[in-house]
Amino acid sequence: MPSFNHFSARLAIDAVRQAAVLCTRVRASLNSDGSLAKADNSPVTIADYGSQAVILHLLSQKNPEIPVVAEEDANALHDPANETLATEVRQEVRRLLPDLDGDAILAAIDRGNHTGGNQGTFWTLDPIDGTKGFLRNDQYAIALALIQDGRPVLGVLGCPELPGDEGTGCVLVACRGEGARQYSLTGDTYRSIGVSATPSPAQACFCESVESGHSRHDWSSLVAEKLGITRPSVRMDSQCKYASIARGDSDIYLRLPTRAGYEEKIWDHAAGCLIVEEAGGTVTDITGRPLDFGAGRTLKHNRGVIATNGPWHTQVVEAVSATAPA
Repeated sequence: MPSFNHFSARLAIDAVRQAAVLCTRVRASLNSDGSLAKADNSPVTIADYGSQAVILHLLSQKNPEIPVVAEEDANALHDPANETLATEVRQEVRRLLPDLDGDAILAAIDRGNHTGGNQGTFWTLDPIDGTKGFLRNDQYAIALALIQDGRPVLGVLGCPELPGDEGTGCVLVACRGEGARQYSLTGDTYRSIGVSATPSPAQACFCESVESGHSRHDWSSLVAEKLGITRPSVRMDSQCKYASIARGDSDIYLRLPTRAGYEEKIWDHAAGCLIVEEAGGTVTDITGRPLDFGAGRTLKHNRGVIATNGPWHTQVVEAVSATAPA
């Protein structure tokens, strides 16, 4: 089981920090040529590919035997029609890893093709969670987790735009059984973090997705009414919502299904889930079941997500059930 001083934790933190350098630099110069529409119409940027290449290469240098479940693959970068994008990705990665050639960069990206499962150890990575937030100069996260026998045991969230203790940007880290910490984007400065002590759901602050395609805002409003919540919700992209719960900035995060049969991806929740739990909170699906990260590349045994500060989690689950659309 990794601890904060375990080499896997130090490796993961360093890899996420390096990716944050790349992402910050790319975003400062992003233009209309820096994104590509995927089949699901979500944008992929130079930073998505570059972040994944950097992190998976660094992980492979120290843990080549540990496979990875990651969001991206390099198929689009092999297409001659995307040569400009591929060139930009190579250039950005080589700023940090100058010895990597083009083939090695694409191979690093494609290391993320593991199928997951409930046995053994693997990493799961979202190189930029909240790509639309990234593109509009808002919140995004670099999310990396280590899974052992279907359970996250290490979670790292790089949040370059989230306010930290030393200016903008921070890295949240949790090791199972060891608590959760917030580090600066550089160096070893950290503090322990914990969820809020908000005494009742009626006094809670909601944190939800900006994109209505990610969570049912109309349903969330009904839940808030059921719980007597009157405070306006805070909307942000990415697993920064988990960070908000874990450090007590908000109290409830709902990700309510927008369509039947949708399966959440494990890379969208593994790091954030562990960080909230180790900060003292509770995370389940909307029926109250623990999230099952051993079912493959998706949370196919779960439906939606509820994260809270813990004490009245059951009340939130009940409110979600009571207000569910017919």
